[in-house]
Amino acid sequence: MEPAGSQRDSRIQAITPKALGIPGDIRKTSRPEIAKRLGLRRGDIDVIIGGPPCQGFSSIRPNRSANFDDPRNNLFEEFAAHVGYWRPLAFVFENVVGLATHNNGLDLEAVEDTFGRLNYQTDWKILNAAHFGVPQKRERLILIGTQPGIQFRWPKPTHAGRFRTIGFKDSSRMLIPSEPTLLDQGAAPLPPALTVADAIDDLPPVESGETATQYVAPARTVYQKERRVDAFELTWHASTRHTEKMMEIIRHAGPNISYIPTHLITSGFSSCYSRLEADEPSPTITVNFVHPASNKCIHPTQHRALTPREGARLQSFDDSFLFAPNTRNQVAKQIGNAVPPLLGRVIGEALAVALNV
Repeated sequence: MEPAGSQRDSRIQAITPKALGIPGDIRKTSRPEIAKRLGLRRGDIDVIIGGPPCQGFSSIRPNRSANFDDPRNNLFEEFAAHVGYWRPLAFVFENVVGLATHNNGLDLEAVEDTFGRLNYQTDWKILNAAHFGVPQKRERLILIGTQPGIQFRWPKPTHAGRFRTIGFKDSSRMLIPSEPTLLDQGAAPLPPALTVADAIDDLPPVESGETATQYVAPARTVYQKERRVDAFELTWHASTRHTEKMMEIIRHAGPNISYIPTHLITSGFSSCYSRLEADEPSPTITVNFVHPASNKCIHPTQHRALTPREGARLQSFDDSFLFAPNTRNQVAKQIGNAVPPLLGRVIGEALAVALNV
């Protein structure tokens, strides 16, 4: 990566001339200050999107978020305060599936009650990214809020696949492909969910510690072709350099940790030190996917963990996307924490229909 102030930074600014990025604690920048820097007034924002971490939900105080600049707000209350300040037509609230059952569901009720007090109608579903063209079985709870009178309709899955939802049983809250009925006779079946191979097998092989900067084979799938559009070079296809002991572990790796001889490891979850399956969607990508001890992130056929580029492909980032941090671990964290762009687009398109824009 190039240093700050380089030609690359100018390129980012040219791509996003109206973007305002404010690094740091969101509680330390007032909403009026943000409005001033954006050149906008309250009511000018159509949609607010955010994913505040779940820490602190159990202490949500609905009246607190009405005070739009209270420094004691937790991060969810800060998100709600932005909604209350800007009064958007709609908002998107993204979180982990566990929020649905955490504290026996009371935390999620508190979230909805907070927005209800701000006069928003809300609905939530659990979405699996694999059902929407992302080669990853990543589940997230999505809550949509709209001002009264705006009717939001959830998007329909575009890809088939049955994937287990852990810890939540109410199927009415899951946005999954419906079973075929007599009325569906003659309708084209949904294509199967994309696999790891569908996403990354066009990328050149690299060994532990190696980097590749050029494509050496044509894209094999439509998904690969779409990710490579507008990419002038191959970036971040750089493998972590593994120790010899880790390489020995990797050479034994299989679908779960039981394939690793017990003398090589001392502990770990069942998915640690595990190899991805090429013919299945990937499990959820974590922030540590460039390290084999993380959740199932060893390449299906090569003896190494995934590169940042491979992780980005599994998250549906285009190859032309410019990641701001300049170390492998920082980029991996940014990728692992992200909402898959294709899933975000699906939600955004559904909102655009509801808002008639």
